[in-house]
Amino acid sequence: MSGFKVVGVDKYTQPRYPFEFHEADALEFCAEHYHEFDLIHASPPCQKYSRITKVSSKKQHPDLLQPTIDALNKTEKPYIVENVPGAPMQNYIVLCGTMFGLKVIRHRLFITKPVIFMSPATCNHYGRSSNGGRNGDQKHPDAPFITVTGSVHPIAKAKAAMQINWMNRDELTEAIPPLYTLWLGEQFIRILQNNG
Repeated sequence: MSGFKVVGVDKYTQPRYPFEFHEADALEFCAEHYHEFDLIHASPPCQKYSRITKVSSKKQHPDLLQPTIDALNKTEKPYIVENVPGAPMQNYIVLCGTMFGLKVIRHRLFITKPVIFMSPATCNHYGRSSNGGRNGDQKHPDAPFITVTGSVHPIAKAKAAMQINWMNRDELTEAIPPLYTLWLGEQFIRILQNNG
């Protein structure tokens, strides 16, 4: 939507992924094919840092964040790396669905090269209900925003809140709204055009 041709890579097949897809180890694919791309966007597994992962099981999840950043730095290509609040990232911006008019609270951290210093807006969900506007339990069925993870809502409501119509519930719990990457893509189109 911002002007890039999107190519996805994951070690697991993604039958509902709407763009060109390669089933492969993302770091190996990057090392072999990075020169074919103008911009690389990576979302390493976040379970190790996620607040909803039980402390007792965090050690079971791989820590691929720094290896991903290191691999991308070696390419000397522009990049974006996304992860959850709590991930050990520096010089990041935070994006939330409410910055884009979405009815979903989904904070995600993004580091970029070159650095994007400012997010497009501030969050707009504080003080909306007794649970911060969240709608993840039966006590707040009419709160204005949902979190999707742990949501009690029908999948149609979660898809509408994130503006994603091709995923199942498990995929939605790990997804970021496409409006985040649309905004980031628009910033990088300008950066790439200015750098000729």
